Order: sequence, then structure tokens, then C-alpha cells
Amino acid sequence: MKLSIIIPAKNEANSLKSLIPELKLLSVASEIIVVNDGSSDNTSEICKEHNVKEVLHPYSKGNGAAVKSGAREATGDVLIFMDGDGQHRPEDIHKLVEGIRSGYDMVIGSRNAEGQANIGRGFANGLYNRLASYVTGHEVKDLTSGFRAVNALKFREFLYLLPNGFSYPTTSTLAFFRAGYSVSYVGIDVKKRIGKSHLKPVKDGVRFLLIIFKIGTLYSPLKLFVPVSLSVFLLGVAYYCFTYITQGRFTNMSALMFTTSLVVFMVGLVSEQITALMYKNDNS
Repeated sequence: MKLSIIIPAKNEANSLKSLIPELKLLSVASEIIVVNDGSSDNTSEICKEHNVKEVLHPYSKGNGAAVKSGAREATGDVLIFMDGDGQHRPEDIHKLVEGIRSGYDMVIGSRNAEGQANIGRGFANGLYNRLASYVTGHEVKDLTSGFRAVNALKFREFLYLLPNGFSYPTTSTLAFFRAGYSVSYVGIDVKKRIGKSHLKPVKDGVRFLLIIFKIGTLYSPLKLFVPVSLSVFLLGVAYYCFTYITQGRFTNMSALMFTTSLVVFMVGLVSEQITALMYKNDNS
């Protein structure tokens, strides 16, 4: 089984100069690919010094774009993705590889509470995990972890879905679940990152939620449309009861809520049928 390690990096030279030698000492991968996402530091010099493959972006395209570039360039049967900021421990790679050898298509390094950057981000990640678990119908332990091993062929099936920003772990995890591929988690410890984080919590947090809804509507529309439809319907019933008791009549607002509830449900039902047809075409 041929392994390719892919490291998206933007101005991560300080951590790469120690991370790359550590990876080479392990001798687990046939190639190490650093995707230089428009760095302004000496990342290129470090790649040349340690004789690793560099994929150079002339300007910053985003973490997801770097991951896609690395996946296209890699020649391995299994792709190992890890951050270039020094948080992920090279010795944990064997845990991911063991999962792949056991038959899983994606193995994700799951961080514990101590591994979160701060309390706020830990709370947000917990929320994302619960939402994703609902959408997929499977337990999602760490939706946003960037440390993972994947089957190369199956991962490339979803490259067109992956955004160019920081939401690639979210999208790839949900896509694997909904496509029926096997996903597993292994516990990992993370170190303090070297340098400044490129993540923008508010902007990228909203983006993570939008990605969850995007995948939900693509693979399981009724799980999103039915709760909305039911909520509007119940609100209409409550308002009708109120107006009937206080005014003795059925109002236009109640009629509007009932109609909206029906329309939302029908849109979800049609979306579900379209999704089923899409899978039927893919499998034929």
C-alpha cells in the first residue's frame, strides 16, 4: 500500500523545518508533498533542502484548494492529510494507516477537549459534530479535523464538491458518510501550533454550517425540510387556536403558514426523489 503525505502550507516555514525531517525519519510514506499556498516565507527553500515535492500556488487559493492540488499530484493509494502548523504528531500516522488496513475508506484523527484551540472553538466544533451526526445518521466525532487518511480513488470522487476554503474536512467527511463509504475515528493528541492561525472563527464558522446544510440538501433533503415544514405547521396551528379563542375566526396568517408548510414539505419530497434518481444513475 503506497502512502502519500500531503501538507497544505501557507507561511508555515517555522514548523515545516522540523516537521519534514520527523516525517522522513518515520519512513512510512513513499512521497511527501508540500502544497505551498502562496507563501511569502522560505517554504520553497525548505522543500528543496529536504528534497520533498512542492506544489506551488502563485497566490493563496485557500486550504481546500491546496488539499485538492495535493490530491491531484499524489501517486499513493492512500492519502495522509496533515496540517503544516506542527499540531499533528507524525507518530500518530500509524493509527490512521491501521484503520485503512482494517478496511475503512477514511480514518480521521479525533481531538479530545484538550486538543481544541480554545473553549469557544471547542463548543462550536461540538455543535458542528451534533448537526453532522443528525444529517448523516452516523456519529461524527470530529468534523473539522484536518488530520486524516483516505482512500485516494474514493477521495478524488468528491474533489468537485470540496470548497477552496477551510471547510474541506467538513465536506469530505459528510460526503463519505452519505456515499456509503466506511469512516472511522482514532483518538489523537495535538500539540500547540507554531505561528498564527489562518482560520477566521466567525466567517469560517458560518461557512462550516452552510456546508453542512449543502451536503444535507444534496444527500438527505427531507432531514432538513421536514423539521422546517413541521415547525411552520405547528406555528400555524398555535396561531389559529389563539385567533379562534380571542376572535372566533380563521385568519389569513394561519392560512399562509399552512400553505408555506405544505410547500416546504413538497420541495423536500421532490428533492429527495431527485437525489434517489441521481444515485440510481451513478450506480447503473
